Amino acid sequence: MPAFIPDLPVILGFALAAFVLAVTPGPDMALFVSRTMNWGRSHGFATVLGAITGIGVHTMLVAFGISVLIVTAPAAFWVLKIVGALYLVWLAIQAIRDGGGILVTKAAGRQPSWGQSYLTGLGINLTNPKVALFFVTFLPQFVSADDPAAAAKLIFLGVEFVVVSIPVVIAIVLFAEWLTRTLKENAWVGKALNWSFAAVFMAFAATILLAEGRK
Repeated sequence: MPAFIPDLPVILGFALAAFVLAVTPGPDMALFVSRTMNWGRSHGFATVLGAITGIGVHTMLVAFGISVLIVTAPAAFWVLKIVGALYLVWLAIQAIRDGGGILVTKAAGRQPSWGQSYLTGLGINLTNPKVALFFVTFLPQFVSADDPAAAAKLIFLGVEFVVVSIPVVIAIVLFAEWLTRTLKENAWVGKALNWSFAAVFMAFAATILLAEGRK
């Protein structure tokens, strides 16, 4: 077996952990659903692609040791969490204002490009403390520090995380598309969902900020 491939128990254990994180509701999931419901499947998948790119960035940072700076410098990680919280607040505002790019019910505002949807997915993934914490603190536990192939194994596990997550996010986007067709004639339901997504984003932002305030 090539040196960069972890042992089978490690692969299976990490796959379970990755699946649990993928199905756990969070800002990424809410964004996938809301983009799909507003702008269609292609924008949902563009947002997913942005998030997957973010996962690649997290993986490379961990694999090459840059993320150690975040762990050893609490102030840097604190800034990351605050930035993530503020980004969630911005998304909540976008979800309920006229013409926002997160709306479930389409407004008169300009439709974003696929590139903008991609960058939104990338931004929320990179500033999501749940994902950052998972990769910085949990991913390295699956390799030994004195393993000469540690960096390659971390990259392998990052790819595994993407492979495990892709079926989950595809199902989320397709479900959101079906839900949009089902609720197409019920504008009031769409408005209620807009506010629900805003509440999700604000709740995660408040959780982050309150946790930091108690420290």
